[in-house]
Formats: sequence, C-alpha cells, structure tokens
Amino acid sequence: MMLRFLSHFWCSGPFKPALRASAVLAWLLLGACTTSVHNASRNVALPAVDDPAAKPARDIAGTNLVALSFSGGGLRAAAFSFGVLKALDANSKPGDSVLDDVTLISSVSGGSLTAAYYGLHGKQALDTFRSKVLLRDMEASMRMSAFAPENFFRVLAGGLNDRANLVNWLDQHVFEGASFATLYARRKPDVWINASDLYHRTPFPFIPPMFHALCSDLTQFSVAEAVSASMAVPLVFSPIVLKTFPEKCPGPVEPWVERALSDPGASKIVHASAQAMKGYRDPAKVRYVKLVDGGVTDNFGLSSILLGRAVSRSPYGPLTARDAVTVQRMLFLVVDAGRGPSGDWALVPDGPSGLDVALAATDSAIDSAARVGFDAFRKMMQEWQTSVTEFRCKLPLAEVARLRGSAEGWDCRDIQFHFGLVSFADLGVAREAELNAIPTRLSLPTKNIDDAIAAGFDAASGNATLKNYVQQRKPKPVNAPSP
Repeated sequence: MMLRFLSHFWCSGPFKPALRASAVLAWLLLGACTTSVHNASRNVALPAVDDPAAKPARDIAGTNLVALSFSGGGLRAAAFSFGVLKALDANSKPGDSVLDDVTLISSVSGGSLTAAYYGLHGKQALDTFRSKVLLRDMEASMRMSAFAPENFFRVLAGGLNDRANLVNWLDQHVFEGASFATLYARRKPDVWINASDLYHRTPFPFIPPMFHALCSDLTQFSVAEAVSASMAVPLVFSPIVLKTFPEKCPGPVEPWVERALSDPGASKIVHASAQAMKGYRDPAKVRYVKLVDGGVTDNFGLSSILLGRAVSRSPYGPLTARDAVTVQRMLFLVVDAGRGPSGDWALVPDGPSGLDVALAATDSAIDSAARVGFDAFRKMMQEWQTSVTEFRCKLPLAEVARLRGSAEGWDCRDIQFHFGLVSFADLGVAREAELNAIPTRLSLPTKNIDDAIAAGFDAASGNATLKNYVQQRKPKPVNAPSP
C-alpha cells in the first residue's frame, strides 16, 4: 500500500522528469539533516489502581464462536470486510444471527476501520458504516502531493501527513472521541487492532498486555489513534508515537517474556516479540515506540493470535477455561482483500520499470509473510482443537458443572474448529480482476465501494467453510441475550 500511495502522488501529479529529478536531489541533500515530531505521544501511564470494568470482558464465548481477521487494503478492504459482516447476518435464521457469534476481530490497516467501528456500534454498524465512513472522502483532509516544495520536509521528517490529517479526522467524523474503555464497555466482540513496531519490526496489537509492557493505560487511549497507527502507511503518514513509562510499572514483564528469551527453541515471532516487550521496560533502549501500518509485518492480523496461543501455558489459551468447556463450534475466517499480480510486463522482454520493481518487491514481501502466517495459523487451529478436546475430556464432571453451570448434556468431544479464507479469488477470474483493479486508497468512487461490499457479501455467502459452520452450529438458546 505504501508504494502504491506514493506512486499515485509521483505519477499523477503535474511533475516533469526534470522536476522529479530535482525532487530526488533535494531529498538526498536534505534527508540527513531533517527531523521533526509530527505525532507527539498521547498515551498515559498506568493508574495507581486498575479498573477491571474498563478492560476487555472475559468468558465471552458462547456455544458458537466466530473469529474474524480483516486484512489491509485501504477503503477497498474496509468495504470488502463490511460485506462479509452483512453476509454473516443475512445467512442466518430469524432471531438467531451468525453475527451474534462474532467474539473476536483481529484487523490490519483498512480492515481496522471496519473492525473498530463494528466493535463500537455492533449491528447498528450495518446501517451506518457505508454512508458515515466508506463514502466519506478521507483524502480531502490529507496532503496529497508528496513532491510539492512545502511538503519536502514533511516526507523527509517521517511522513507527509500527521495527526491533523488522519487521527483528528477519524476521531471527529468516525469514532467520535471513543476510547478503548468505550470499546470494552460493549463486551463483545473483542477487537485487536494491529500496527507494526517499526524499530523492533514486530506486530503491535492494541491489547492490554502490550500496553502493560509499556506501563501505559490502554483504556484511556483513543480508538482513532490506534486505527491510524494500523493504517499509517510509511512516508505517507508519520508514525504514531507511544511513550513508555517504566518508572510507573507495578511489576515485572509477563513471565512468558523471560521464558521465551531463555528458550533456544522459541519461534522467531515469539522471541522477537519478547525482545520488544522487554525493551519497552528498559529506558536505556526504548523511550518511544514508533508504530506504522500493520500490514508491514502481517497483512492478515494473525501473528498476534498465533503469539497468544504460543505463549499460553494452558491447553486452551487464549480462550479461558470456561470458554473451552462452553464452545462447541468455532469458525475463524480470514478476510483477504489483498492485491493479486498486476501490470503487463510479464508479457514482454522489457521491464519492469523501477517503480514496478519496487511495487512488486513490496507486495512480494507482504504477501509472502501473509502466506506463511496463514499456513502456520491453519496448523495451529488443528493442534488447538486437539488440545482443547483433551483438556475437556480430562475434566471431572464436578469441574465441568462449575465452569458451565451444569454438566447436563455434556459431551467432551462435541467440539469442532473451522478455518477458512474469504477472498476475491472466490468470485471467478473476471470479477477478481475487476476487484484487484480497485486502488488501495482512502477515497473511492461510490461504485468501487459498492462493488467491494457486494464482493464481500457474495464471497462469504458462497464460502464452503461458513456454510459448514452454519449447518453444524447449535441453535441459540431461547431468551439468550444478544451482544
């Protein structure tokens, strides 16, 4: 997304080759001496006394559990994931919506717009998200000319746009001043907004354990700021900055951090994340965390969940014990609005151009990481189901009754995890090409938005994994409350 934004600025503006050459020269001459802070940190230290009511709800899984991950890809990704939410509601029985099963959404970049908005508004988002968010021109508030003379220093200082151009706009027009305490007050779904720690080159999910490592209070942090971090395409936007408060911490880092650092067999993602979290407590190494687009490290938003599972010391984590004995059907859908191959240079001996090389190289790195993460996640889901089943079958009936409220009808093996992918490729070659042609922008024509919404709806409605889940899911109990 980064280079596609920049290529738009570079190629669509009234810049002659000589002026472009001058711009490059100016960047080279000025780059070494230009610094500035465009996004001062706004997170606060942990309070002296925790407020449990302001944290994410625990034990929120029901008999049926749906988890979603929304990929990056600008408004196109936001619209596509919105179409998936609409499909979950439509492919349901009256009074028993599959949308009510949604318990977790992990999101990246443009997908974070949909995830955070739905997390704040629930089903009401189905009526308002298109007009209030998707059809708005976010780019109207942004600096769009990367090579205008007055913007040289901004790009060199870290980003063409800063808080005034994205965070404040989202806070005013989309999220209306909401904090994470507001988000958590709805209890369900739990929303994990993912950015990237630029220094440590690791995913950074906006969840309490990460902010606890900073000794900072997530509940008081702005949702708009987190979504902006998740969308902060490098150079187009200045990094979102968080301050560490090690002097305010009530205790050490989480135990898994030291275990991971001392374990030569720890996975690369676990070890790197442990290094980052320990670094946040060392003021000689880290005083400020600089966050950029979550797609830089993981365009599916799966790494944070993989990490949560990897560091869990229980057979069911990051589920709770109650969740593990309550859930019978879990569906995890990865919603991918990524771009496929583009350009015609594979048909001719010449090329690609320098810009095409840069675009293809960036896309290759992002897609490769996403594919590896997807395959690892699918394997983890299979192992997770086996582990949870073994845990359930070893429980004494008295403990089952304590956790579930009753042991009536208990079948420890009555549990099934489903894992699937919803993408443009589900819709046929011709339609996939049309969708891939929609740019990864923050302002799109109404037709592009509606095409992407319809694509998400159709792809999810026809998804075999979702159909299988719907057929197997248990009916909602009579008088059961909706989230």
